[in-house]
Amino acid sequence: MNKPNELTAEATIQALIHAHQDEPGALLPLLHAIQDALGYIPETSLAVIGKALNLSRAEVYGVVSYYHHFRQAPPAKHTLQVCCAEACQARGANQLIDQIERKLGCKMHGQTTNGNIALEPIYCLGQCAVGPNILVDETILHARLDESVIDQVVDALGGAK
Repeated sequence: MNKPNELTAEATIQALIHAHQDEPGALLPLLHAIQDALGYIPETSLAVIGKALNLSRAEVYGVVSYYHHFRQAPPAKHTLQVCCAEACQARGANQLIDQIERKLGCKMHGQTTNGNIALEPIYCLGQCAVGPNILVDETILHARLDESVIDQVVDALGGAK
């Protein structure tokens, strides 16, 4: 990150701390606000948050690392969510996940080394009869997936390299 972005992020974090620090149970609302504003929770903010809320850095880190919702690195350009509900599993989602992980070179809850695609689970897209399914960037649903469709989707998103 370049210096102006760091200063902007630091100022944003300070403003959000100021807005939330007097709320009862301020940690979760503050973390959500930071992630909404920056796209992730910077490592450098953990001690600052802890000090403002009279918590240790370890306590803040424990909450951030416990919840999969919170990202500790900038988000990927695209998000590929794979339905992991029982109906999609019965229709081959687990084998599909294995193929996607190999193609992307990352595991579930991870992202490609180039930061282009994040791989996340989702539980039920409401398309059980036509699974397995994926959702791209929370807007584009792909159903009746097979290996060739996955290859096309990943290539259309700019690939994993």
